[in-house]
Amino acid sequence: MKAVILVGGFGTRLRPLTFSIPKPLVDFGNKPMILHQIEALKAAGVTEVVLAINHQQPEVMLNFVKEYEKKLEMKITFSQETEPLGTAGPLALARDKLIDESGKPFFVLNSDVICEYPLLEMIEFHKNHAAEASIMGVVVMEEEGKEESRVESFVEKPKHFVGDKINAGIYLLNPSVLDMIELRRTSIEKEIFPKIASEKKLYAMVLPGFWMDIGQPKDYLTGQRMYLRCLRKNAPEELFASSGDHVIGNVMADETAVIGERCLIGPDVVIGPGCVIESGVRLFGCTVMRGSRIKEHACVSDSIVGWDSTVGSWARVANITVLGKDVHVADAEVYSSGASIQEQII
Repeated sequence: MKAVILVGGFGTRLRPLTFSIPKPLVDFGNKPMILHQIEALKAAGVTEVVLAINHQQPEVMLNFVKEYEKKLEMKITFSQETEPLGTAGPLALARDKLIDESGKPFFVLNSDVICEYPLLEMIEFHKNHAAEASIMGVVVMEEEGKEESRVESFVEKPKHFVGDKINAGIYLLNPSVLDMIELRRTSIEKEIFPKIASEKKLYAMVLPGFWMDIGQPKDYLTGQRMYLRCLRKNAPEELFASSGDHVIGNVMADETAVIGERCLIGPDVVIGPGCVIESGVRLFGCTVMRGSRIKEHACVSDSIVGWDSTVGSWARVANITVLGKDVHVADAEVYSSGASIQEQII
């Protein structure tokens, strides 16, 4: 099987992190966002992934592809826009990469989505309903019994309540859907899905477990909390194991991170590779990315500390503050609340 991941956004909502690295490569749970999706696709039997990138996408994506093609033994290619094509146009652009003699359906994923990715279940759902397009999930569904989920109409971002399901940004499409898409700026949600729904060939699978669009800081942190809770249930070995009382709730810490004495870490914290957490530090509801240092008695809460940054002694970083790469918050009683910081604080 094949898959397309739509990574054409510019990541403006996650600045200043995306000033340094493309949004799909921003760390989430100590791995690039997009790697969560690629690994899930591989587990579902996908052998080829097409990354639909925008016309200004940095070349740093190439290094990522070269590294993980080899590690995952998958084919990962680019389909690059020369102008913005919306959410459906990139599929038309990648048509030659998606069509083959197998006639198998292909996945389409929005790169901001984090969930449990029940992709094998989605394949079965798609087959059982003889769907032309299946979506995970605003939609209105016919009540034809407990097993039926045919979409009566598809409404993208409705102004009034139309149902209790949301579009989760994960689709499984037959190759025939590509015949409906012109190579121009096109919305799959506003132009293609309503047409398929009118032909009674669009089905919606209820997404089990958690889901979050992590494309902005507040939602990123909410998604992190959900993700860590999921790991506690399904893969507790990936969480930080400590017999002491300095860890509360769900915490992920890379094995190369150094944590000092008399710290209080958690709940809902991720600490990246090579990080140093000095003595007396308080961390909760935050992520500290690779190579960062939190100096003694500092406190970081509900915030994101970007790569190779420093939070000074006794400093406070709180309330959805985002530090970019190589930002240094000074010692003493510096308090940052709800800021996005690209430069050093003196």
